Amino acid sequence: MYAIGCDLTVKSAVQRVRQIKQLSSDKPLTFLCNSLSNISHYAQVSDTAYKIIKRLIPGPYTFILPATKLVPKLVMNPKRKTTGIRVPNHTLCQSLLEAVGNPLVSTSAPTPFTPEDTRVSQAELFDQFEKLVDIMIDDEQPVGYQVSTILDMIVTPPEIVRRGLAWDVATQWADVGPLELSDDDWPN
Repeated sequence: MYAIGCDLTVKSAVQRVRQIKQLSSDKPLTFLCNSLSNISHYAQVSDTAYKIIKRLIPGPYTFILPATKLVPKLVMNPKRKTTGIRVPNHTLCQSLLEAVGNPLVSTSAPTPFTPEDTRVSQAELFDQFEKLVDIMIDDEQPVGYQVSTILDMIVTPPEIVRRGLAWDVATQWADVGPLELSDDDWPN
């Protein structure tokens, strides 16, 4: 899917992402890290969470974890003092993380297109975002509309709160305890 993002440490950039996405300041933003050791700078990772995260990254998972003081208040859940962190398995994302040297805020780009649109043209996207963003990157891969699986690592046992890509893989780690599905996660 198309995404917008910025350096986690640049407040004005995070504010611009919020403005583009039309998100209020109480809505948390997910950010990307390049490794588990990088996650541990920005979140408190329990032994159980460590074991699960280590097996699932890099991949299509967002982990809800207690935030450390390094997480800007502008991106965390203000009521829970938590944060959502991903370690992507996409080469472009990893390259961007390496080039920037900091975690990257990442959120789906707001588009007038529906999930059923199989390929939004680069021209259509350029028209919508040319005056809103500093740079656009098209890796020329087919675009889907699939979301990450969200795992709440704060509760015991950890819980899948949104089924997304590879959600079934996340439930297979019996040696570290079963992951539970929340009531909201069952199909309608």
